[in-house]
Amino acid sequence: MTTPQTFEFSSLQISSDLITVAQELGFKNLTPIQAASIPYLLQGKDLIGQAQTGSGKTAAFALPILNNIDLENRQVQALVLCPTRELATQVVAEFRRWGRRHNGLQVLALVGGIPGREQAEALDKGVHIAVGTPGRVMDMLERGRMELDSLKTLVLDEADKMLDMGFENEIKTVMKFAPAQRQTVFFSATYPDSIQALSKRYQKDPRSVVIDEAKDGAAQIEQIIYETTPDDKHSTLMRILQQHPAETTLVFCNMKNTVSELAQSIEEQGVSCAALHGDLDQRARDRILALFRNGSYRILIATDVAARGLDIENLDLVVNYDFPLTPDTYVHRIGRTGRAGRKGTAVTMCYAKDTLKILELEKAAGAKFLRKNLGFKNQHGLGKSFQETAMKTLVISGGRKDKLRPGDILGALTGDAGLESSDIGKIEIQDRFAYVAINSKKVDDALEYLRGGKIKGKKFPVKLAK
Repeated sequence: MTTPQTFEFSSLQISSDLITVAQELGFKNLTPIQAASIPYLLQGKDLIGQAQTGSGKTAAFALPILNNIDLENRQVQALVLCPTRELATQVVAEFRRWGRRHNGLQVLALVGGIPGREQAEALDKGVHIAVGTPGRVMDMLERGRMELDSLKTLVLDEADKMLDMGFENEIKTVMKFAPAQRQTVFFSATYPDSIQALSKRYQKDPRSVVIDEAKDGAAQIEQIIYETTPDDKHSTLMRILQQHPAETTLVFCNMKNTVSELAQSIEEQGVSCAALHGDLDQRARDRILALFRNGSYRILIATDVAARGLDIENLDLVVNYDFPLTPDTYVHRIGRTGRAGRKGTAVTMCYAKDTLKILELEKAAGAKFLRKNLGFKNQHGLGKSFQETAMKTLVISGGRKDKLRPGDILGALTGDAGLESSDIGKIEIQDRFAYVAINSKKVDDALEYLRGGKIKGKKFPVKLAK
């Protein structure tokens, strides 16, 4: 076990390009998991890293991988396995963000919801880094569409969750295709016996890094308990949302049926709200997350599996509508707020019988919960203030595969369209679509210009996301 150090990105023994990117992205100091892990990974050591969601672990393995990539060799040199499509997509985005100065870098997501044929064609053209879910990666390997002869590093991200989700056989199959001489890295929030067994089988003298940030993170999060009954549960949630007005709220439910019913109920009040669960296809999930990240949806209702790996900047409020099934689940849920020194609020709804369970959650979070009573605000709905969002989203039918970049869209809108840069929020480029957050008061102007004008000399269909 290693005690984390604290030092700056500039002190790392990595390429000047990566140091420059860190400066461009505004990163100065390493997080504890990065400070403790990166030196070992740069040395080629196997590693088990234990840290919670939001700790910066993706950059902890992405930077050493990018530092060692041979861009001349268009073969898979690093493979990252993730439990969900959402996490895999985010990891791909992080590699591209950190690798922005690696000219010609090819990073590919191997996940369901996207035709396997497209992914196989991309592999044929040459990919340096592959990130995928165990099932899709195993399928590509068994069908001979992907080879790992040049593999240097294999990462299991959120390894504990992959085993919880029943991916052990797929992981073992993927391992059979990997060369014996490789670096094997596990990142996990917990360290159960199943991870120990996997490590013993597939790692060589691994270094161990354990970062317990649950208690540190709890200091940034106000954790509140509100008691309710099954009959009053829905109205209790409405009062919680009124008592804690937030620009972005993530509500957790244990069942997808509850997610759908709750989202429909809130949408019927004219509030921008979306449901995230396992029945959605990849395009719908990408769209929902893009609109939530850029502030066009104020409320997202989700199951734990669907929300696994979500990294939402500036998330103000997390509500546990259904009581978390385990203390670990609770820590994962609330860990999405109160990040990077910001304050956050986590509210848990419970029944009178849940007293012992609450004590378990307090122990896991390392914090004493506040027990509050709700006021009696508007019992009939959330009110007009919740129906307004500062930003609305334009969807452009063009993306990364059309060579569109955020700067191209920003330039078009602040140039001939005449918008101020302050009127434009997050611009998210995906393979075939771009999502652009626009000040609600200026969105009609932006839509009119983009429908009549061009981006990079080309016309793209544009519509307002609903």
